[in-house]
Amino acid sequence: MGEIRLVASDLDGTLLRPDGTVSERTRDAVAAARRAGLTLVLVTGRPPRSLAPVAASIGVGGIAICANGAVVWDLDAATMLDTSPLAAELTAGLVRGLRRAIPGALFAVELERGFGREAGWADGTLPPAPDALEADALELVTDPVVKLLLRHPTMPHAEVARRARETVGEAAVVTWAGTQVVEISAAGVTKAWALERLCDRLGVHREEVVAVGDMENDLAMLAWAGHAVAVANAQQNVLDAADEVTASNLDDGVAQVLERLVADRVARS
Repeated sequence: MGEIRLVASDLDGTLLRPDGTVSERTRDAVAAARRAGLTLVLVTGRPPRSLAPVAASIGVGGIAICANGAVVWDLDAATMLDTSPLAAELTAGLVRGLRRAIPGALFAVELERGFGREAGWADGTLPPAPDALEADALELVTDPVVKLLLRHPTMPHAEVARRARETVGEAAVVTWAGTQVVEISAAGVTKAWALERLCDRLGVHREEVVAVGDMENDLAMLAWAGHAVAVANAQQNVLDAADEVTASNLDDGVAQVLERLVADRVARS
């Protein structure tokens, strides 16, 4: 592995511990990495509205990639730099097709300025969204949608995901960051797509990038980066795709990667 200039890390299940917090070791490793001149980019399925307190607790600023690549966000200025949403008409067509393919499916939407969901979406296991709009999915998608979400109260997640991919085809990107919700983004929009565009702006080559992840929505990013790292708790296809497996998110796997990269930079200087 040559000189690394940028580390792109997923959040949930990767940099964050299982309870959603960040360890002191990880905070220290992030601070040391930034002092050493490494750029750390958070690349997450989360929307910007839930990112600021997490980024502050980690000690990260600068540019973050949110909503699986659909939003590029300036953490310091709290402003959107770029967005690549699903067109409203396309999203409405996807909802109709998915309702036929997955009877009883429930939908939610990430919008540029909020969150909307159908009645029944919140079942106590998903993150709370007290200010969410509540309406039928077709009423929620009259404007461009950052990300379309769906789940089913009884159908296994794997079957929901299979039917969603079969139904959507090439019209959009279907992925997931866990085993509850399927996530749909505009065609071509992935974490890798957004990270490549950001690296082009920064003058960073893919060979100078380490990416770390754990789930399906990280696969494209791991494939693009010069060095792909999976945390030990990652799903099997992510473990199989990685160049390296670090410790789990519970055991500070990302911190261990950062510590090694800092040590390498010191040794080279």
